Amino acid sequence: MKKIIAPILLLFVFVFFVSSFASEKMRLNDNTKSVLQDTLRIDSTQIRFKYKPYKKSVHASYYHDRFNGRKTASGKRFDNTKYTAAHKKLPFGTALRITNPVNNKSVVVTVIDRGPFTRGREIDLSKKAFMEISHAKGRGFIDVNIDVVKE
Repeated sequence: MKKIIAPILLLFVFVFFVSSFASEKMRLNDNTKSVLQDTLRIDSTQIRFKYKPYKKSVHASYYHDRFNGRKTASGKRFDNTKYTAAHKKLPFGTALRITNPVNNKSVVVTVIDRGPFTRGREIDLSKKAFMEISHAKGRGFIDVNIDVVKE
């Protein structure tokens, strides 16, 4: 009887600890009015920035290579090797932190184009940005969280 109670008690304590940690994290994520901080590492330098949650669990896709070199709605030339994005409503030049909640990888992109014009999709990323955060390289879309980077 003692051999059975100890593992069950240990499992109960573990589940309680994990659930309390998860609920604390959920409270932080639900507070969308606050401005949070993060660190971006570019080469060997670290840049601190603040961000405000914008949307959670939205559909993201990436540009096809055939759009390389074409002019975007902002007038800039599109390059699939840079960290850029297209959004329907956000102003050009807005910096966004795009996070894949599955593997918790994130990337900072700049809005330079309008789109996507497919129903259900919120944002189009450059191929470089998409592949950096993607957990399934064979798919052309993922669900992401979008945060607006504050200056």
